[in-house]
Amino acid sequence: MSITVKYFASLREKMGREMDQISALEVKTVANVWSQVAHGKTMPANTLAAVNLEYSDLTASVVDGDEVAFFPPVTGG
Repeated sequence: MSITVKYFASLREKMGREMDQISALEVKTVANVWSQVAHGKTMPANTLAAVNLEYSDLTASVVDGDEVAFFPPVTGG
């Protein structure tokens, strides 16, 4: 029973890894996922989250088998 957590762009550099696998038993929301993987690091302002490829807010529920992704806001020019 696990949740896959992926990091993109500058968050990958901040976390020092591309992904994690965490126990689904220990988390209920996207915010819980961040707390579990960040080891005390504050989530950068305007970080976006997605659950199973759909944008989600930090209160979105997560369950076994989900994929949660964190990435900085997309900017263009």
